Amino acid sequence: MPVKIRLQRHGSKKRPFYFIVVADARSPRDGKFIQKLGTYNPLTVPATIQIDRQKALDWLHKGAQPTDTVRRILSFKGVLYLKHLLRGVKLGLFDEATAMVKFQKWHEEHEANNARRQEAHRKDQRARRQPPIVRKAVEAPVVAPVAEAPAAEAAPEAPAAE
Repeated sequence: MPVKIRLQRHGSKKRPFYFIVVADARSPRDGKFIQKLGTYNPLTVPATIQIDRQKALDWLHKGAQPTDTVRRILSFKGVLYLKHLLRGVKLGLFDEATAMVKFQKWHEEHEANNARRQEAHRKDQRARRQPPIVRKAVEAPVVAPVAEAPAAEAAPEAPAAE
């Protein structure tokens, strides 16, 4: 029985909300599923993703194939990177403690980048909410008038004749 990790659509018309589920590939999109792994809300900025990493990792080790969108979600949340690191442990390239240190380092950098992106988005949203008059004043660079020094009226020098 081929098993897929895929999205199951919920929510009303034009307002999608998805469950991330493990389901038999032959079952309908919104039909019967084996286990629910998390949720995905694409309407928030940034998109809200909640997933149980351990369950997803277990299903990936059992051979479940994620769809393209779910693969991107798992990659974003670090599940695929963790699977990659654990494969290195299994092959004897390094121990599990080293793998967890690498994952924690990646996770901290990833969270910092997400926080930075989210703050930039909030700043952009605040700038868009300002009235156009205020926005122009904010965007226009303030240039102080420079007092012009009297320029010496120098006549162009003629080339010296030799």
